[in-house]
Amino acid sequence: MGAKPILWIVIPCYNEEEVLNTSAPLFLEKINALIKAEKISKNSRILFVNDGSKDKTWDIITELSGKDEHYIGISQSRNRGHQNAVLAGLMEAKDNCDITISIDCDGQDDINAMDAMVDEYLNGCEIVYGVRSKRSTDTAFKRMTAEGFYKVMNLMGAEVVFNHADYRLVSSLVLNHFADYHEVNIFLRGMFPLVGFKSTSVYYERHERIAGESHYPLRKMIALAYDGITSMSVKPINFITGFGAVVGLMGFIGVLWAVITSLAGNTVAGWASIVCIVCFLGGIQLLSLGIIGGYVGKTYMETKQRPRYIISHRTWEKTERHYIEEDEKNE
Repeated sequence: MGAKPILWIVIPCYNEEEVLNTSAPLFLEKINALIKAEKISKNSRILFVNDGSKDKTWDIITELSGKDEHYIGISQSRNRGHQNAVLAGLMEAKDNCDITISIDCDGQDDINAMDAMVDEYLNGCEIVYGVRSKRSTDTAFKRMTAEGFYKVMNLMGAEVVFNHADYRLVSSLVLNHFADYHEVNIFLRGMFPLVGFKSTSVYYERHERIAGESHYPLRKMIALAYDGITSMSVKPINFITGFGAVVGLMGFIGVLWAVITSLAGNTVAGWASIVCIVCFLGGIQLLSLGIIGGYVGKTYMETKQRPRYIISHRTWEKTERHYIEEDEKNE
């Protein structure tokens, strides 16, 4: 049997002080269990990614890293959003491990599904998607909107795995190729299927959040869907083109009808129909311009080539400022 793979569990954190002290020991317990079962190397790590939190999240991460060598952490210079936080952790991990598993720190995703993920990797899969088997813990409205999210995404051309969020195992082989994707507007759920390689899914039941409040209300889910669609597909523009052709055809028929009616001497006052048509076409035009503008804006952001994340601190590194402070204390 070859060397056991090194696993890094990548956990994005934003204002998670209420839940971190509860969920962190669960991750440590799991990684120790996988080491004991001889599925992964003892050099495996739990990487917390602080996404510019405003509370004591980074202080807790730093404290945890001092208690056990398996805990490590990086901190972004400011809040960059969930997707960029996950990306930062994956890019940090890719040269230091064989496999990564990204997961949120709120305890909703079943940690025990990691066993099956690692098994699938050992059986030859390079990507293993964590997929919810059912949504019994969600309200009817949450379930409807969440499942609708995935259906709309696929309908609009963004290739996503149904009921999969960002709980997945990805090998370093895949990550090294994924690093060639340089776009600023990222949507990880749709990007990893584009990389290819052998993949499979592991199904699990999602739990209630351990503590704190969800950082993904309906407003953010709609924004995520919009970003995902416009980042991964041009179908909305094609849809506008097709819809414009249909409206144009209807308008041409309307012109013919108006001319024929006028020549027949059957014209009547029709201000209501005119107002309705003008309002309808005006609304369609503004909506179309908005969608096209969204694409233009994303193109504008891509041309700037700004960094997608900036790491300001690592728990295993000391900045020059820290060395100066220590020297002053020793004097």
